Amino acid sequence: MSSSEPAAGVVGGRLESEVYARNFADLHPPMSAHEAKVAADRCYFCHDAPCVTACPTAIDIPLFIRQISTGIPETAAVTILEQNILGGMCARACPTEVLCEDACVREVAEGAPVEIGRLQRFATDVLVLENRHPFTRSDETGRHVAVVGSGPAGLACAHRLAMKGHRVTVFEPRERPGGLNEYGIAAYKTVDEFARREVEWLLAIGGIDIRPGCLGEDLDLARLREDYDAVFLGIGLAGVNALLLESGEDSASADQAEDAIAFIARLRQSPNLGELPVGRDVVVVGGGMTAIDAAVQSKLLGAETVTIVYRRDRDRMSASGFEQNLALKTGVRILANARPVRVVAGDDGVQNVEFVRTRTRNGGVEDSGTRFRLRADQLFRAIGQRLDVDAEGLEIRRGKICVDANGRTSLAGVWAGGDCANGGDDLTVTAVANGRDAAEDMHRTFDQEG
Repeated sequence: MSSSEPAAGVVGGRLESEVYARNFADLHPPMSAHEAKVAADRCYFCHDAPCVTACPTAIDIPLFIRQISTGIPETAAVTILEQNILGGMCARACPTEVLCEDACVREVAEGAPVEIGRLQRFATDVLVLENRHPFTRSDETGRHVAVVGSGPAGLACAHRLAMKGHRVTVFEPRERPGGLNEYGIAAYKTVDEFARREVEWLLAIGGIDIRPGCLGEDLDLARLREDYDAVFLGIGLAGVNALLLESGEDSASADQAEDAIAFIARLRQSPNLGELPVGRDVVVVGGGMTAIDAAVQSKLLGAETVTIVYRRDRDRMSASGFEQNLALKTGVRILANARPVRVVAGDDGVQNVEFVRTRTRNGGVEDSGTRFRLRADQLFRAIGQRLDVDAEGLEIRRGKICVDANGRTSLAGVWAGGDCANGGDDLTVTAVANGRDAAEDMHRTFDQEG
């Protein structure tokens, strides 16, 4: 059986339709105007606000919260969007509990921060959901920039360039723009097709041409450099790391392990969750946000047992404490200090995943020798992605494109940002900052060139 052929136990329709609707409802429902006013009034409006320092896009958080408090959420939205054009999605999916809210003075003093993320959503929804765009294009400059990839970094770069009056062509390999915001974030974090609506809103500024279904394996960076005044690479990490499994007579093929990102993408694009196949016993290997999203959504689709297995101590998982607790509350089990070694077919046709227990010593992971097995008719790998590009002259180190503080690569006229570049950390908000700052640096470069 190949990974494209589901096991017998991987089926759709495990739940009633109303249960799917309830399970995939908004994780953090929007605030009412009264709730936002009450939440905003908790802010101390610190002059040297640590929350601003903790925000990768440096939004003036005390200012936008004061604007909400005084009854002008539209102005608050502009304050946010000037710094983070994807502020609506970041308000939904950003791990605020380890960024701005973790730095909040209220959190330090009382253990209950100002609800910055939900307040940001309250403000930005006023403009995004009503399709009101507060920004306009400058006069045409005659410059034309190629943006490769329409994820958060690419979109942020394109929008800022369009504001400056430059023309932008965005090359996107998939049918829809948005990158991981569209394909890789849990459905309960972005209901009602918000990711698509936000992109449509962003494009309303004009001057941005998105070409879906382009690139694939045909990225010709040399040609792009010839045809455009500058190039921005926001290509993410398209390659998926494989499980390193032992071989043996009773071992199944390693392709039994499905890519968790691909599973989440299918779920996000599915018009009917009741038709999406899911196993009875699901195992997810990994310790990041993707592992959590795949595991939680498997449980919400009707899987009976879902287990996340991570090779290090649980406190080393890159998924935040909030996300880990969300998984536990949903009924997902988290097993730390174990790694997979074999996938073995069982007598009843259900595969078993064999793990070896591990321990951490001197910063590394070593096997203890003790093994155990878990039943799994569906096995997901969420152990990271890798860069899938090879362009002559483009310096790559440790699987990332090398860039300076402004996003400049080793090739003249080429910038990069987001997960594909060094400093990218799998966060939408960081990718937005990378794209925005690269666009500003391009604009300065164009001005200097005259």
